[in-house]
Amino acid sequence: MTRKRRSFSPEFKQEAASLVLDQGYTIPQASTSLGVGESAIRRWVKQLTEEREGVTPKGKALTPEQRRIQELEARCKRLEQEKDILKKATALLMSDDMNRTR
Repeated sequence: MTRKRRSFSPEFKQEAASLVLDQGYTIPQASTSLGVGESAIRRWVKQLTEEREGVTPKGKALTPEQRRIQELEARCKRLEQEKDILKKATALLMSDDMNRTR
């Protein structure tokens, strides 16, 4: 029998981690009250602590601010790629024009 993997929203993860960080719950208490494994809670607490310190996570961010930063970084990367493509296309077109005029 296969066991289906559960997934949690970033908001749920943030709330679970804030139980430990802000409301004084221990990891086992939060785990029991939410019905989530201790290792997951521990991971979320670590991620939320890092995000609060300004570290942008590699995976999905928990806080809205870090999610916005990830969106903006992705957009910036996409724009840089588009700019590079346009530079190469312009250089190619310019070299074609130079060859035609000779």
